[in-house]
Amino acid sequence: MDLMTLLGWTVGLGSIGWILTEGGTIQFFINTRAMVLVFGGTVGATLITYPWQTLKRVPISMLMFIFPGRRESADSVMSRLLMLSNRARRSSMDSLEMDMRATKDHFLANGLKMIADGLPANLIRSNLEKEIYFIRLRHSEITNVFRNMATYAPIFGLLGTLIGVVEVMMNLTDPRTMGMHMAVAMTATFYGIFGANFLFLPIAGKLQSYSEQELFLKEVMIEGILSIQRQEVPAILSRRLESYLNRRNRTKIQETKPDAPEKRNVA
Repeated sequence: MDLMTLLGWTVGLGSIGWILTEGGTIQFFINTRAMVLVFGGTVGATLITYPWQTLKRVPISMLMFIFPGRRESADSVMSRLLMLSNRARRSSMDSLEMDMRATKDHFLANGLKMIADGLPANLIRSNLEKEIYFIRLRHSEITNVFRNMATYAPIFGLLGTLIGVVEVMMNLTDPRTMGMHMAVAMTATFYGIFGANFLFLPIAGKLQSYSEQELFLKEVMIEGILSIQRQEVPAILSRRLESYLNRRNRTKIQETKPDAPEKRNVA
């Protein structure tokens, strides 16, 4: 299981549980009717929104969210590309066919196959970038499912609040049932906010982070594949990939850095 996911759930649920326990209200927030309304309504709206071809990939994505497995690092990708470059220079470009059959990475195997077929560099780059584009579309389709669920959940929480208020108004003459109906009104809002901000949005954010990491490694592979085709010296390829990684990191830092305030000349 992903350590950050486990730590986040432990800290979040622990904080909420401690607050409710200290206030002596934890038993009032366990309401089956509100839970069914919010989460059942959210799932139902999601089923209406998306086709089966998209929804059938959601369980696999949730499993990857909880158990992401071992992910390849940029250093290991660089080492593999340098090994392929060195072998292609020492042996011949025909040796790439053996590497193509041996690798388990479809993206890299596709690039090596295009080199072996003698395709020009611009066509190889275009095909691989197009593949990255469609992978990004498939990944964003799944993350959008969870983002839409985060939109639906608070709305169904508000719907539960309205239902609870209506039930209270209908039973003003019976004070014994007013508390039960008011509990639905309050806890439905709680479940809607909780589901959106503690379940659906975090899942979407982590899946997007995994997707960006994977696509970035594929961009690194494109640079390595084209360098292999040009039969560059492995040392040059190493510097090229290192500069590419450093440039990417600098760009990400600049994108997250707040704009500096403008300096004004004081007359």
